[in-house]
Amino acid sequence: MNIVCLDMEGVLVPEIWIAFAEESGIPELRRTTRDEPDYDKLMNFRLGILKEKGYRLSDVQDVISKIDPLEGAKEFLDELRDITQVVILSDTFEQFAKPLIDKLGRPSIFCNSLVIGEDGTIEDFRMRCDKSKYTTVRALQSCGFDTIACGDSHNDLGMIEASKAGFLFRSTDKIKAEYPQYQAFEEFDDLLAAIKAAL
Repeated sequence: MNIVCLDMEGVLVPEIWIAFAEESGIPELRRTTRDEPDYDKLMNFRLGILKEKGYRLSDVQDVISKIDPLEGAKEFLDELRDITQVVILSDTFEQFAKPLIDKLGRPSIFCNSLVIGEDGTIEDFRMRCDKSKYTTVRALQSCGFDTIACGDSHNDLGMIEASKAGFLFRSTDKIKAEYPQYQAFEEFDDLLAAIKAAL
């Protein structure tokens, strides 16, 4: 029994933090898990900037509401869900994900949670579990699933490596060079064909 595990940002939708960096004019917030492998370090850096500049959750949510899926992403996901089970494994947060998931046709998503203060500031974040994508893939395997994983960043490599088949999608040249054992794709049609072959 197969289940496909997909990253969300960079694979199905544009990066939330890059969009917010452009909207806010804070270039430091363009850093993503493509650049920084340590997710806790990255998120603490982001939250520090938001607090310093006085941004609240609603400010980030306003930007997210304007983000649309990548061209062809919903059609890719619809076709994939017609032939197999799919879950999105994302290191984003439930307070960010809903409008994006709605635009993708409401696929299942496992993500994390933000700690919000009474004044609407983002005070902290709570991960579901350690190494959440890898841990989730291993848990799915313990339930009898064969996993196929796809992502674009450092935090996707654990789930890709642990799966029976794993792919990079629109990743960086650096990551592709460091992990040549994984097929890398730029177009949804090619990725879909590779997943179908792995099924």
